[in-house]
Amino acid sequence: MIVRLTTFVFFLLAATLARADDIVSAPAAAVSATKGGVTIVDVRSPREWRRTGVATGARMVTIHNPKGIKAFVAAMTSAVGGDKSRPVALICAAGVRSARAVRILTAAGFTKLQNISEGMLGRPDAGPGWLKRGLPVTPCPEC
Repeated sequence: MIVRLTTFVFFLLAATLARADDIVSAPAAAVSATKGGVTIVDVRSPREWRRTGVATGARMVTIHNPKGIKAFVAAMTSAVGGDKSRPVALICAAGVRSARAVRILTAAGFTKLQNISEGMLGRPDAGPGWLKRGLPVTPCPEC
């Protein structure tokens, strides 16, 4: 029980370490993506993509790459066509992994990253989430 609580507190703190200007709401990200101002990238696992679908138009690049963080960075670089200055909004379930991805990718040279901190499922301190807001989702049964 203590390990679970410690892990929860760690992830909660990690999610809040993102700078305020790096955080974007799900509706704002959806509007910006529709206008071509940002590319949304879902960093959850394929199992999660299958379970809930993905934000319509989002690219899928799991942070759980079995080949490690370097492979994740390489896949992200490919997802943005090699342009590390391209605006990207990262989403996961509740903003924790996307906040971690922002830190990893910033260290790898990406310059215009945002965290959709409420994620797909929502979080009390960040917002109800992509799904509860009724934002567009594309099923992904073959992910």
